[in-house]
Order: sequence, then C-alpha cells, then structure tokens
Amino acid sequence: MTAEIAAKPELTDREDIAKRLLRGSAKASFDPLVEIDWDAPVDPDMWAIRPERISIYGTPLWDRLSEEKRKELSRLEVASIATIGIWFETILMQMLVRHAYHNDPTTLHVQYAYTEIADECRHTVMFAKMVQKLGWHTHRLDPVAFQLGRLFKTIAHGPLIFAGALFVEEVLDQFQREAIPDENVLPLVRAVARIHVTEEARHMRYAREEFKRDWTQRGPLNKAYSKVILGLVTYYSATRLINPKVYEQVGLDPKEAARAARNNPHWIDTKTWAARKVVTTLETANAITGLGRYFWRKAGLLGR
Repeated sequence: MTAEIAAKPELTDREDIAKRLLRGSAKASFDPLVEIDWDAPVDPDMWAIRPERISIYGTPLWDRLSEEKRKELSRLEVASIATIGIWFETILMQMLVRHAYHNDPTTLHVQYAYTEIADECRHTVMFAKMVQKLGWHTHRLDPVAFQLGRLFKTIAHGPLIFAGALFVEEVLDQFQREAIPDENVLPLVRAVARIHVTEEARHMRYAREEFKRDWTQRGPLNKAYSKVILGLVTYYSATRLINPKVYEQVGLDPKEAARAARNNPHWIDTKTWAARKVVTTLETANAITGLGRYFWRKAGLLGR
C-alpha cells in the first residue's frame, strides 16, 4: 500500500509533463515541405554558419582559403553536421519505437514518444533536402561508427536512449539557436533551424525527464556500463560531425585538414560550447565519470 502511494506522484508527474508536451505539439508543429521555400536559390556570398564555428577556423589552412572557398566550406560543414543528425535521428526513431513497444500505448508519455517519432521523420526529410541544397552528398560513415550505431540502437536501454538523444539534440540546438537571428547566415539554414529548435525543445524536455527518472532506478553496475557506452556514443558522434571529404571539396588535403581540425583550439572550444548544457545535465546526475569521461574529453567536449 505504501509503495503504491509513493509511486503515484511520479506517474502523475510523468503523465502531466507528457500532456503538456502533447498540447505544445498540437499548437506548434510544422511541415517543412510547406514552411520552407525549397526552390529559392542558395546565395554563395552568404555564410551557412558563423565562420568562427568552422572546424579549421584560425589555422594556417583557413588562411590559405579564399573568401569564396571559406563560405563554401561553411555550407559543406553545415551539411555534414546535418548528415550526422540524420544518422542519429534514424537511430533515435528505432529506439523510441522499441521504448514504446515495451510500454503501455494508452499512457500519455508513450503517446508523446510516438509524436516525437513523427517529428523526427519530418526532420530527417528536412535535413536531407537541406544537405542537397547546400551542395553536399551524404556518405556512409566509416565502418566502425556505422556498425557501432547499429549495435547501439539494438542494445540501448532507457537512460542510454534518452542520454544519447539529449546529447545529439543539445549540440545541434546550440548551433541552430546561434544561426536563427544571424542575418549573415543563409535564409534556408535559418528556416530549418527555426523549425528544428521549436520542436526539439519539446524533445529535449522529454529526454531530460525520462533520463532522470530512469537513471535513479539503475544499480551501480548498470550505471557504470551506461557511462562507458554513452562515452563511446558521444565520442563517435562528436568526432564524425565533419566528414573529411568536405575539405577535399574545397581543395584541401582531407587528412591534413582533419588533423588540423582535431587539434584546433577554436574547434575544441566550439564543441565544448555546443555540449555545455547536456554536460551540465549529465554531470549533475554523475553520468560522466571514469572511462566514459575519458571518451568525452578525447572528443573535445570537456574543454582543453
């Protein structure tokens, strides 16, 4: 009896949050195929992201590029980041379907999971169309990352599903929030960002709440395992944001440029800045420690 009374407020809170998220979805959801002018030309004289956020900004390789090539690289890097977004959102949709499969579909929090899946379907199409407009062709990830993605979507349980989702969504959200008010950034990129930021705010609230609820119920061994797996997920996501082929497309040696980006303090600072909110959330839960923390730092997500 006591256990039932203690559990009831938690279930009520969960359902209340889901109710508000569902109401928000009904009021502010978008169809990118209708909302965005996909026929508008992409102005080559505009940036796709602030130049200081470009991976080789401030390096000797950056100095070698003309202004035209720098702006082209900005478009390619945004497209590359969007490609990673597609990769992870495809993984996330599969994990959310499995999450819903194991829970009661009449509950509001499961119905919101289905709502988020629908949102992510639209986002994936939106990102894919933007990638094409920005002059990039998607490339399959390297075999290790590709196979690890397949494994992760299969074995991930509650806290890993939502912590992984929160990481990718928070990182994309920071780049996009910065782009929205910047009139030097392409209207296409800003339009995509505006839709994604609005809808992802609900997704991040959902992921944050589900992670916290599930994490507190896990034992020490489960938490230790989750920290390592989460560290690997963040490492492979963060280090694949920029495909080296983007450098080749602007006339740079891809291996040299990738090495320069990896050691570039500006790029490390940018990744740390983009991940700062999710790092705070997960550190508060003591979810970034031990070997897992090593992978976060190696990926450039915890500063220099």
